[in-house]
Amino acid sequence: MRSVRSAVPGEREPATSSADHGLAPDSAAIKRHRTLFRAVRRRQNPRLRRSDITVTDERAVRRAVKAASLGNAMEWFDFGIYAYLAGTIGRVFFPSGSETAQLLSSFATFAVAFLVRPIGGMVFGPMGDKVGRKKVLALTMILMAVATFAIGLLPTYAAVGFWSPLLLILFRLLQGFSTGGEYGGASTFIAEYAPDKRRGFFGSFLELGTLAGYTGAAGLVTALTAWLGTDSMDSWGWRIPFLVAGPLGLVGLYLRMRLDDTPAYLKLEEGNARVPAADAVESTARGDLARIFRSHWRVLVLCIALVGAYNITDYMLLSYMPTYLSDELGYSETHGLLILVVTMVLLMLIINQVGRLSDRYGRKPLLMTGMAGFLVLSAPAFLLVRQGSLVAVAGGMLMLGLSLVCLLGTMSAALPAMFPTSVRYGSLSVGYNLSASLFGGTTPLVITALIGATGSAMMPAYYAMAAALVGIVAVAFMKETAQQPLEGSPPSVQSREEAAALVEAQAPAPKF
Repeated sequence: MRSVRSAVPGEREPATSSADHGLAPDSAAIKRHRTLFRAVRRRQNPRLRRSDITVTDERAVRRAVKAASLGNAMEWFDFGIYAYLAGTIGRVFFPSGSETAQLLSSFATFAVAFLVRPIGGMVFGPMGDKVGRKKVLALTMILMAVATFAIGLLPTYAAVGFWSPLLLILFRLLQGFSTGGEYGGASTFIAEYAPDKRRGFFGSFLELGTLAGYTGAAGLVTALTAWLGTDSMDSWGWRIPFLVAGPLGLVGLYLRMRLDDTPAYLKLEEGNARVPAADAVESTARGDLARIFRSHWRVLVLCIALVGAYNITDYMLLSYMPTYLSDELGYSETHGLLILVVTMVLLMLIINQVGRLSDRYGRKPLLMTGMAGFLVLSAPAFLLVRQGSLVAVAGGMLMLGLSLVCLLGTMSAALPAMFPTSVRYGSLSVGYNLSASLFGGTTPLVITALIGATGSAMMPAYYAMAAALVGIVAVAFMKETAQQPLEGSPPSVQSREEAAALVEAQAPAPKF
């Protein structure tokens, strides 16, 4: 078993051996000095003590998961509203030009928020490693709620001219900046609270929150559109979903502020308090961006590739599909959203079971299944969707949804485990948001432009297949982290008995 004691905060790292500098001792030397080399190995990899192991409190874990997931749901409710009102936003804020030009302008403004997400990740991520996960997650919630509420108050283009889309872009930028600190922090928060053997199950609740947020946004927009009609929605009804963000943001803020910070972060802080002044330089620089790019660039590149494939497929299905159904197949906006809502509800019913499977069989098998599903099923699914009947469209959406849920139910546990505790929030926020900026938020815009340029309504399928191919390569290079301690943190278990068994398993066998 790999010892994590050396990674426990506050303990001094063992002296580096000659092997660490590329001067590995030869086998003859090891045979001559067996006792010496055995002592060196024990010093470098000391056995776990009971005090090294974190025993989780089930009630505290569930409170943390609920607060992070509900907060995430509210965050993505706010963000999803814009995607589902893309057509209305185009008519209200970009009235000149053709319908395609309006839609492109609306999706371009959707993509603008993703331009600043990496900046938000670079600000909030290291901040979360320095001042704590809880405080930064509360701040991102406030900013998102304020920005979304403000969009609901904006004057239209007919009232103030070009100032209207300019203000829209400004608050979209604030939304994107806020989102830059959300996913990395929320997934880190749950991963650090959860016991090692159930991290996949508890992590899946984060994406359950994402689906719930999207479902709530799509459901509200669908209900309002059906009730008010297109003219009333264009006139004033579009404001209602944005204005709902204000009170929802207060609820999310209340939930997040009631929690303690994660056990892993608190142990890190406790350890840093005991570090001698001469060693404190490294601990105070743990959230520094230069350190992240310098020391963790390989994992960062892997994270960007994995998240890029995941985001393209995610935004293609959850954000772009209602527009595809209305623009390419002539579905009404209400019917397209309703089909998506039903699909997302079905995914919500099974996503936690996917999390359980990832705990049992590993993250890589589930991620590989999802990526392979998009590679093989995207073309058949879109061919089915293009048949146009309700059954065919629902069947195609379900094929894509089942592939996506394999990623959704696993990614929240897999990504935080790629980075050590001291830079987890910062590294994940930077990697995730760089990828989301380049590939995720641009997905509706790129697909719309590709369809316009080629005339092929199959472009979404081809784009998803290309992303899935990249994802398969990324998953192949990942390390399996299921049921293992987070790097830089002690093991986390559910009971004292499990902790005692873990320590006992490392005891040397008696010699007779």
